[in-house]
Formats: sequence, C-alpha cells, structure tokens
Amino acid sequence: MGIFAGLLTPPLAAALRDVVTPVVASLMTLVLLRVDPAQVVAYLRRPVLVAGLLAWLLLACPVLAFAAAWLTGLATGPGAPLGAALVIMATGCAATSSPAFARLVGLDGEVSLVVAVLSTLLVPFTAPPLALGLLGIDLSISMPALMGRLVLVVGLPLVLSLVIRRLVAREVLERWGRAVDGTVVLLVVLYGFGIMDGVLARLVAAPGFVLGGIALAFGGSFALNAATALAFLPAGQRVALSAGLLSGNRNMALYFAVLPAATDPRILLFFALCQFPLFLSPFLLRPVYRRLRVEE
Repeated sequence: MGIFAGLLTPPLAAALRDVVTPVVASLMTLVLLRVDPAQVVAYLRRPVLVAGLLAWLLLACPVLAFAAAWLTGLATGPGAPLGAALVIMATGCAATSSPAFARLVGLDGEVSLVVAVLSTLLVPFTAPPLALGLLGIDLSISMPALMGRLVLVVGLPLVLSLVIRRLVAREVLERWGRAVDGTVVLLVVLYGFGIMDGVLARLVAAPGFVLGGIALAFGGSFALNAATALAFLPAGQRVALSAGLLSGNRNMALYFAVLPAATDPRILLFFALCQFPLFLSPFLLRPVYRRLRVEE
C-alpha cells in the first residue's frame, strides 16, 4: 500500500521524503531490537555455510552484476546510470524483512535471520570499497565518507537496540513484541510513501526510462535469486532457495539514507524502483516455492 499510494499521491510523497532517513534509522533500531543477539549466535551452527553466503552476497554478487552490466552494454553509454545502480543494488545487504518473507513462503527463516543481520553489519565495510574503489562508480561521495555514513546508520540503531535490551526486562520486550512489529509495519508504510517522491513525475516525463528501470529491477532481483539458488544447491534445496531470496531482496533503504543529494538522480530513481520487486517478489514467487517444496 505504501509504495503504490506514494506513487499515486505525489504531494504526500513529497511531504514525507525528508522523513526517509529517520524512518530508516528507526526501522533498523526496532528490527534489531526484535533480534536477540544470543539467538543469532546460537543459530551459527553452520559457520562455513553462513560465511559462504555472506561472501557470495557481499562480494561475488556485485562482481557478477558488473559483468552482466558490461556484457549487456549497461556499463557505458546512455544506460550507464542504470548499470551502475544495478551493481550498487548487488552490493547491498539482505533486506531486514528477508527472515519474515522466508517464513511466509515456507523457507529457512533461521539461516535468513543470521545472514540478514550479519550482512547488515558488514555492508559498511564491503559496499564502499567495491562500488567506489574496485568498480569505480561515481556516487558524488568519497569512500571514507560513504563508509562513515553507513557505519552511523547501521551502528547507531545497533547500539540503541542493545541499550534498550539492557535497560528493559526481557519479559517486557516480549510483551510489547507485537506492538513493536506493528510499529515496524507503520514505518514501512511511511518509508514507502517517501521513497516514491518524484517517481510519478519521472514516469510521465520519461516513461521508457522508468519502465525500463522497473524491468531491470525485477530482472536483477530474479537473476540474483536464481544464480544464488543454483550456486548453493549442493547445500540442499531449502537452503538454496532461502539463499536466493536473500540475494534477490536487497536493502536499498540504507543507500537512500546515506547517499548525498548530488548523486545521479537516475541512480536514486532506480533504488526507488527496486522497492517493487522487494515488496512483490516474495508473493509472486510463492507458487514457485510451493511447487518446488512439493516436488522435493
């Protein structure tokens, strides 16, 4: 509702554009508050698998995306901003909603939780060197500045969640768990409104570019999903499908919160368009997961 209502009500989307950064920080805090660090540590029963997943998601996928952009001609010419945005999308951490999506479609929520949390904590140290250093993408910000902003947006919510967990009794947190989850849903709706600011105007002004960006967002999401699932098939079908879901759904909210206004607007537009596959693909792919599980 948030992304479509935000798309169709430009004044409201514009009014909520400036709250995107604080909403992202609040979302991170509440999501991390609902994650027990001891539970994450206890879930690390397959450290080799988790390390392999993190390396694939944060290091291998950006290189694959860059290779795909180069082979399809998106690395240069008029499509270069979309090619750069596709690569940056692939550097992102797994969406914090991934564990919920995994459980919703019957996949491995345990592995999804561990990888989503750890990739979020690691992305400030992997994405900037890859995007700005190795791949040379111009984001109008230096590597140290981008790393610093990501550390702040990820680290501050982590510290706040740990402080709250330390000050508030476990029983109280559990009792208020559903209220916290409900607040997260409301914040996601606000984020959906704000993130759609300007998208309708761009759709009217340049429908080919926007529709092409939507197609690329879905194509990139599904391609990362499929490539990851195939790469981890030896670990078992359920784990492989869960890994694919993690890889295809990346957290673009962090980049919206930290990238400067001087960043190419076409790149920022693509990040907004990535919200469509992020919110819709788990439901679009649900029949596929159901059929594969039946065959298994």
